[in-house]
Amino acid sequence: MKRALLLAVAGVLLAGCAGEPPSPVTSADPPSAASASASEETAAAGTLLVTDFGSDSVSFVDPATGDSDSVRVGTAPYGLAVGGDGRAWVATAEGVAVVDTRARERLALVPYRTQTGPPATGEYRSGGMGIALSPDGSRVHVGVNVPGDSGVLETIDTASLQVTRTVPVGRRPFDVDVAQDGSQVYVTNHDSFDMTVVRADGSPPRRIEVAPYGTEGGLASWLKPHYAAVRPGDGHLLLPFEGERLVVVDPHTGESTVEPMTADTHQHGVTVAPDGTLLVVGTGPIGAATGEPSLTVRAPDGRERLIPLEGPHENVVLSADGGTAFVTGGFTRDGYWDGITVVDLAAGTTRRLPAGHRPLDIAVL
Repeated sequence: MKRALLLAVAGVLLAGCAGEPPSPVTSADPPSAASASASEETAAAGTLLVTDFGSDSVSFVDPATGDSDSVRVGTAPYGLAVGGDGRAWVATAEGVAVVDTRARERLALVPYRTQTGPPATGEYRSGGMGIALSPDGSRVHVGVNVPGDSGVLETIDTASLQVTRTVPVGRRPFDVDVAQDGSQVYVTNHDSFDMTVVRADGSPPRRIEVAPYGTEGGLASWLKPHYAAVRPGDGHLLLPFEGERLVVVDPHTGESTVEPMTADTHQHGVTVAPDGTLLVVGTGPIGAATGEPSLTVRAPDGRERLIPLEGPHENVVLSADGGTAFVTGGFTRDGYWDGITVVDLAAGTTRRLPAGHRPLDIAVL
């Protein structure tokens, strides 16, 4: 699912499949009064954008004042990616919404080519989940959940707003990440204990099992992958489990190693700083995990510091200067709350900021 991204040098792009017809694009809704009043403004640096998973909107939040307004995007928005051109791409149950973050209005809704049924809400709803942009911003990749079946990765051309490629992946594609050079897309599939690696060269997708506790229990198991981060430098994928084990996957060889973690808490959202520091959201005691909610700050050498959080949270993003973490209270399961925890990483202090409706994913504009 992903956070605010600075566009890097152009990478190799995922090519569209020949012979596939383009998908129709729904025209934009008329601007609301809130978006019209903001249409001449640009987003203030540091403004937070969150997906309101419990509603049909995204919210713009000033982390200093708590002021906010929202824009309707579609039912149960989940993942979020923001490009250097100011457009946000939001994975909803209805399609991928395109939002102008400066004018604060929805520009378009790109429907999925995959048949997902009527739009629904809640943790197991069909439609888009994880989402990420290619490094040059020309493609957006979204994992589409199909309840009771395997998921699909759909690729959208950001200029034409057409779906150009569909690739089968695993079950419930929680997260999507892109290689630093744009040559591969990584889909984290929660319910099938794996990742799907999709290459630009047209070769078949490759499955990598990520199951440090095994796959016993199947759909009833708590010990499944949720979110991944691409480690700067070597491009390896980092997937935390239960505050006990960090799986480090080499996406080129499919090999993985397991490193110990210390939080003993069921873990969800992750982000990684340019220096390799990993931040992991601990949601609390679920399944085998007995620890309380916390934010793990893991240095590149493996040393960890835990910052307590009040109640479950879902995802995390860093401020531009790296000194503040913003953690969403939406949570995909029960126990969510309508707000963001603002974490001063140096001091280890927190403050709660009311925001949105079950805010799930987050970006810093």
